[in-house]
Amino acid sequence: MVKATVAAVITPSAAQPRTILLTQRSVNPFNGFWCLPGGHIDEGERAEQAVIREVAEETGLDFRSPRFIGYCDEIFPDYRFHAEVLIFAGTGLGTPKPEPEEVSDIEWFSLDEARDLDLAFNHHTVLDQYERHLESL
Repeated sequence: MVKATVAAVITPSAAQPRTILLTQRSVNPFNGFWCLPGGHIDEGERAEQAVIREVAEETGLDFRSPRFIGYCDEIFPDYRFHAEVLIFAGTGLGTPKPEPEEVSDIEWFSLDEARDLDLAFNHHTVLDQYERHLESL
């Protein structure tokens, strides 16, 4: 069954669009990999509500004014995982702190540094879409 999920590209401020927050996963799949905060949309939940909730749960940040910037497919037969990811970008307010059940670490990276990491899921594709979004502004 295909799942609907959200991913958040979080910046510390509007003046720093090329600095993004990544979390390091402490659960499977992709245990130990860095990724963008996000997760599944709950039944009856709107996508924007889901991304705000997921960011708060995983990072402790208040995700302000998320903007929808696109979507990507995530299909991983080895994990029996198929999701359509709705991508949102915005600013995170507060002090990031990892949620220990799912996140082992949390850190700000430049977009270039993030591209050099082994990212979970298709988050390199998500970063490509985010970069195209920045170029269109």
